[in-house]
Amino acid sequence: MNAPDKSLIFKNTDDPFGGRKVVDVDTHLSEPHDLWTSRAPASIRDRVPQVKEINGARSWVIDGNIVIGLNASPTSTIRKNGEKWLGVDFFNHQIEEVHPASYSAKERVELMDAQGITAQIVYPNILGFGGQNAAKVDADLRLACVQIYNDAMAEIQADSGERIFPMMLLPWWDCKQSVAEIERCHKMGLRGININSDPHNHVGLDGEQLPSLASERWDPMWEVCDALDLPVNFHIGASDQEIDWFGGQAWPDVSADVALRIGSTMLFVNNGRVMGNLIMSGLLDRFSRLKFVSVESGLGWVPFTLEALDAQYMEMSPASRTLQRMPSEYYSSNFLSCFWFERKNLSAKIKELGAHTVMFETDFPHPTCLYPIDDVSSAMADLTEEEKVQVLSGNAQKVYNLPI
Repeated sequence: MNAPDKSLIFKNTDDPFGGRKVVDVDTHLSEPHDLWTSRAPASIRDRVPQVKEINGARSWVIDGNIVIGLNASPTSTIRKNGEKWLGVDFFNHQIEEVHPASYSAKERVELMDAQGITAQIVYPNILGFGGQNAAKVDADLRLACVQIYNDAMAEIQADSGERIFPMMLLPWWDCKQSVAEIERCHKMGLRGININSDPHNHVGLDGEQLPSLASERWDPMWEVCDALDLPVNFHIGASDQEIDWFGGQAWPDVSADVALRIGSTMLFVNNGRVMGNLIMSGLLDRFSRLKFVSVESGLGWVPFTLEALDAQYMEMSPASRTLQRMPSEYYSSNFLSCFWFERKNLSAKIKELGAHTVMFETDFPHPTCLYPIDDVSSAMADLTEEEKVQVLSGNAQKVYNLPI
């Protein structure tokens, strides 16, 4: 591998974190083309996710011909030489053209060392940020695809020397299967769950419409997360309802590049819908120790959303105000949020939310990723040393139970 030029990795300083330990809590894997086929039993090897030529172009498919990734894009904006593609040009490139750190644990750790990053949390691409693409096939195949992915992630975690920590995907269409997979993956060393935020838009294995995550039907899943001290991660775009890069967010007469920027921005703040439902549903009165992470969604919208939830709650009739606390109070005890590009009044935002609720991410190697990394330490100049350590590594080390 050609080592990336440090001038491309660091913009303003060779020490963007002030010498502090750093956990990057949102990165992605560009799945190798053989991730599933190399691990699948022969009986389903031709049905698991793989890359085929469809209409003259490479595409990720599942169950033989269901397209789940047009052009087989690795969704990496980082070239082999360390430079970054801007705009939508990255869609036109293949995995052979991107930086190996996008898909290889060895090269990812090398890049982390060059960037001064101790550990990374990793999320998927191909099955959807919340695994929603698995629902396009029958029950047995979708479960196998999720389990093969999780097996591969456990291997990557081990191969990285416990530096890379992928979040497990769940068979979210069935509570019993989800509980079993959580327990299985926890034994393999995986340290958090990644779940579809809107299972109620799908049917379960019995053919009936699934309930929302607030339903007591999901309580066994929350119970095992509580018992095993596993955080619940809601990545932006983690459902068919949430994911909308080019669709209804942008006006129809804008360019694809502009549509992507508008869609991406709306995805960030749309996590407020997920947070609002989790809080207002009363779920956290039943499971007061659960920890939820709002991934790749930023910080700035959170204070307004919490204040708005409080205001709307007080507009409800007294009889329907059934929460044990004001809505905003659940954030401090049960939620964490992540930032990467936000710089304006960053210290003030972190202090307002509470430094114990904020973590740092880069979103490597996606289009909005913080690459090169700028002077993060100076952006948090008004925080105390204790607060800086909390944000850069302490909170992540605690919530993900990281052995670093």
